[in-house]
Amino acid sequence: MRKIPFMLPRVWAVGAILAVTALSLHGQAKQAATTDRVDLELMTANEVKDAIAQGKTTALVFNGGTETRGPQAVNGGHTLVAHAKAVAIAHELGNAIAAPVLPFSPNNAFPELPGTIGITVDTYKEINKEVAEQLIRNGFKNVVIMGDHGGGQKQLGEVAAELDAKYAGHGIRVVYCEDAYKKSNDDYDKWIASKGLSPGGHASINDTSEMMYLEPAPNAWVRRDKLPDAVGKQRVRTSPPTPRDPTQPTNGVSGDGRLSTAEIGKYGYDIHVSEAVAQIRQLLTPVTPAAPGK
Repeated sequence: MRKIPFMLPRVWAVGAILAVTALSLHGQAKQAATTDRVDLELMTANEVKDAIAQGKTTALVFNGGTETRGPQAVNGGHTLVAHAKAVAIAHELGNAIAAPVLPFSPNNAFPELPGTIGITVDTYKEINKEVAEQLIRNGFKNVVIMGDHGGGQKQLGEVAAELDAKYAGHGIRVVYCEDAYKKSNDDYDKWIASKGLSPGGHASINDTSEMMYLEPAPNAWVRRDKLPDAVGKQRVRTSPPTPRDPTQPTNGVSGDGRLSTAEIGKYGYDIHVSEAVAQIRQLLTPVTPAAPGK
């Protein structure tokens, strides 16, 4: 019988090479993550100070929310998604740091679907105002305010306008990035409709797909076995959101989330980030004074 050559050492050698390569790539990824820190919560005081000194003088205040999101999605969806977007936007801008995401928004809890924790619009405005001013005291020269939740968008714009008027004379800007919500959601809706699907509002295919794309593991944020039940009555996104009819049974879904996929979510996530980045750059571009006599 012909003997098979003894190949084990060679296999070990190949395995060792692959292992070293994997460790090297992992090390490079870790190094990249630690040399370009943009998440204020994961930075030390010295790291924040150094980042500001090196030009990261824009702070991003992205508001999330805690509310029921149908039978399929976890209650912290707004906050989880907003955090991912804030970090991505900061990386894209190159001169920004993402502040902690506020996990509450203008809303109201109701016992038939527990999980929502809302605050009043006045409280919402005051929190955003104080957070922005604290960031200015930390040394940031620009503060960008945005929100992932429909309710409260108007108030965020009012806070930014008030603070911008107060600090502009000191060379500090406070701006509201509306495109992080309104324009990007409108464009996301149009893209979904172009695929023959039904875009919708809260906990619909839009929101659920984004959560599926961003979740760290399947079923971490979206329960796949509950997707067949992820359909409600309201299919049209409205701004401000249409008040819930207390006489109608609800499962927390406004629209249809049954055909949600991570691929659809990637488009939504990408367009939210890219359009937010574009508007922030536009809002913070210095205005060149007109030449005398022109």
